[in-house]
Amino acid sequence: MTTAASTNSDDQLRRALEAIRQLKARLAEREATSHEPIAIIGLGVRFPGEVTTPQKLWELLQSGRDATSEVPPARWNAAALYDSDPEADGKIMTRRGGFVRDVDQFDPQHFGLAPAEAPHLDPQHRLLLETAWESLENAAIAPDRLARSDAGVFVGISSSDYAQRLFSRGADQIDPYVGSGNAHSVAAGRIAYTLGLQGPALAVDTACSSSLVATHLACQSLRQRECSLALTGGVNLQLSPLISINHSRARMLSPDGRCKAFGDAADGFGRADGCGIVVLKRLSDAERDGDRILAVIRGSATNQDGRTSGLTVPNGLAQQAVIRAALAQAQLTPADIDYVEAHGTGTALGDPIEAHALGGVFRDRAPDQLLRIGSIKSNFGHCEAAAGIAGLIKVVLALQHETLPAHLHAQPPSRRIDWADLPLQVVNDATPWP
Repeated sequence: MTTAASTNSDDQLRRALEAIRQLKARLAEREATSHEPIAIIGLGVRFPGEVTTPQKLWELLQSGRDATSEVPPARWNAAALYDSDPEADGKIMTRRGGFVRDVDQFDPQHFGLAPAEAPHLDPQHRLLLETAWESLENAAIAPDRLARSDAGVFVGISSSDYAQRLFSRGADQIDPYVGSGNAHSVAAGRIAYTLGLQGPALAVDTACSSSLVATHLACQSLRQRECSLALTGGVNLQLSPLISINHSRARMLSPDGRCKAFGDAADGFGRADGCGIVVLKRLSDAERDGDRILAVIRGSATNQDGRTSGLTVPNGLAQQAVIRAALAQAQLTPADIDYVEAHGTGTALGDPIEAHALGGVFRDRAPDQLLRIGSIKSNFGHCEAAAGIAGLIKVVLALQHETLPAHLHAQPPSRRIDWADLPLQVVNDATPWP
């Protein structure tokens, strides 16, 4: 015999179990969403060595070419500003760096800009417009088809050399276009405006990590369904000698303008121009849409050094923590990793800290499974706000071509790094990577 009380109790239990089942399903869905892989489906590049396409970048990497050069006369008078003494006032201790050609060339009408406005547009903004357009073409996406979509733009940008030039001409030369032509926020906003995009549009300045932090934010935005496609990357141009004078006085620059990361000759970094954009989609969407998938971002993470012995001194333990966090986000273990594209600036202080941080994370590896490392900075210098995206694009191309390009200027290896105690191997020669 069944009583009314027991029936009600059974109904309550069934409802409770159903509610639990639904909650578990939502939690599983949220967990899956938070770790959803992000597909890279397009690339756009401008780097030293006349690199204007991904194929030209691969040719530079494959050939093991050093693309640094003398400072072009259009930038500044390198001979007049040169002094080997870093203590010399108003001087620069190097005549070399990595430079992108023809940054004064631009077709404003292609992007709907008035000819009167174009000269006041920071060439970094111009490069971003061109490279974003080319990245979409590389992804086989017609740029005009994105109008009124929720596509997002995430741009790393730090320097303001062109604004310094414009404002130094005097207050009477300030016109309506100077502000919008040089604001960092407009570097992202103008891409969104030109293409009619209505997703997030952010400019990010975290110094050398700007373009990778922008990419991290783009991945988060895609996973949170704030946008369905994202353009992300960074830009850097050396248009004024002032930052180089500062870096010279701070003893940050290499006298020969090259980044000799992990090499015994490491003595500072060489500055470089650069611009890189990647097109991102959620992997499931890219597969559904039949996109060409070049690579997949499984996870990313950010943190800060905190207090160290100096404002610009890295923190090895913080570096270990952020690598472990990225691995956890990617649901991978250190043993799953074959190669790390390192920061690799080529400074006597930074290289050993980075190498030992990598050793701390990847220590438990078989002796015949050394972690291979390299840095694209050895090819053309440190692109600063665009440095991270340069390294990311290098790895995408290495995956495509199943080859790890040679890392330059690391022979002989740095004596400041305890190589015998670390599971690391610099890729000094091009290496098959099936």
